[in-house]
Amino acid sequence: MRIIVLGAAAGGGLPQWNCGCGNCNAARVGRIPAMTQSSVAVSADGRDWAILNASPDIRAQLAATPALHPTGLRDMPLRSVLVTNGDIDHVAGLLTLRESQPFALYATPAIHAALSANPMLAALREDLVPRRTVALDQSIDLAPGLTATLFAVPGKVPLYQEGAVVETGLVGETTVGVELAANGRRALYIPGCADLPGWLLDRIAGADLLMFDGTLWEDDEMIRMGLGQKTGLRMGHIPVVDTIAALRGLAVGQRVFVHMNNSNPLTDPGSTQTAEAQAAGWQIGRDGMEITL
Repeated sequence: MRIIVLGAAAGGGLPQWNCGCGNCNAARVGRIPAMTQSSVAVSADGRDWAILNASPDIRAQLAATPALHPTGLRDMPLRSVLVTNGDIDHVAGLLTLRESQPFALYATPAIHAALSANPMLAALREDLVPRRTVALDQSIDLAPGLTATLFAVPGKVPLYQEGAVVETGLVGETTVGVELAANGRRALYIPGCADLPGWLLDRIAGADLLMFDGTLWEDDEMIRMGLGQKTGLRMGHIPVVDTIAALRGLAVGQRVFVHMNNSNPLTDPGSTQTAEAQAAGWQIGRDGMEITL
């Protein structure tokens, strides 16, 4: 199984267009790596590819990834796109993929319903891009030799669907993880998760690779930095410090944090927090990172 991190940042990317925090300014001048928004590409054979989450930066991500370049006049190695929730940073890139290119679009019924409610996405022609509804815990073929199983993880509805009361620990079709299998290897992709209950730890155990939600280092970091009024848990994201503690000692192969907010000190390769995470056995996702299992 070959995996390419197309984008390692959370919504807004790094630098975020309207943010003057230390990390964003450092990325603007090249002191730390810039990051595009969350997405990965996966293949079992190196020829046929699936993309997990279509970020708003997908055009630049495709251009920067030779394995996903056209192989002919209008021939692409892209076979499918799967989205793990309806968040804008995971679905807005679908509008970029409207150029009469065939591929299958996979999502749960709840996520498809959110997409169908947006009339702009009718530009993604259903005769070329069939909507494939996926039930939880049902295996599907994303590309030749590559299967995926969606499973519920604690989370919340997208921001544009929030009401007066927001439940941040929903377990259902609105926020899912992806279990990937190819050539005897198993990888888990969970870019958004609000909690790590025992049943989820049991599912993670034994994976060859875990790519997990690294949005915030600490729950209140955006409030402390003056960048927002919400905690990470209110946004549906467990803080990294809690994830490291929860998974310490769990039998997992490689561990990679993805979906990192611009406020997160993990975006700085030289930070003490990056060193702490690496000492605990975690890698920090970067745009263009390749992993072969």
